[in-house]
Amino acid sequence: MTPGVLFRRVAVAEAITWALLLAGMFLKYVTETTELGVRVFGMVHGVVFVAYCVATVVVAIDQRWSAGRAVLGLAAAVPPFATLPFERYAGRRGLLSDSWRLRSAPPASLPERLVAWLVRNPVRGLVAGLAAVVVLTGVALLAGPPA
Repeated sequence: MTPGVLFRRVAVAEAITWALLLAGMFLKYVTETTELGVRVFGMVHGVVFVAYCVATVVVAIDQRWSAGRAVLGLAAAVPPFATLPFERYAGRRGLLSDSWRLRSAPPASLPERLVAWLVRNPVRGLVAGLAAVVVLTGVALLAGPPA
């Protein structure tokens, strides 16, 4: 999977889960029919939100995004559906390559060494990425729901 494909998929998934969560909120707060949508889609959205953030950091490091662009990419996860225009922006600006730079380029820093290991060992990298999402989601659950 290329950086562009990975980023596109998680950006779209994040937007879809936003839509599902908003539908659940409509059912809970407007029609007052059920909370189930918020419970289920809130958790799904939370997990995909964390996955989007992890993917954004990995892609930003590999593709050498500026700190400002990386923060903008992370911030795009907060407003509903903003990951979609950010993904289009990143694609138009050439920020989403068809190959992982660190698969062959020598890493120059600790973050690059970590990402290089992830992309050079795809199965282990996938497992490590999923573990990061699980751990970060667990930390978020311990911290409590957003206010």
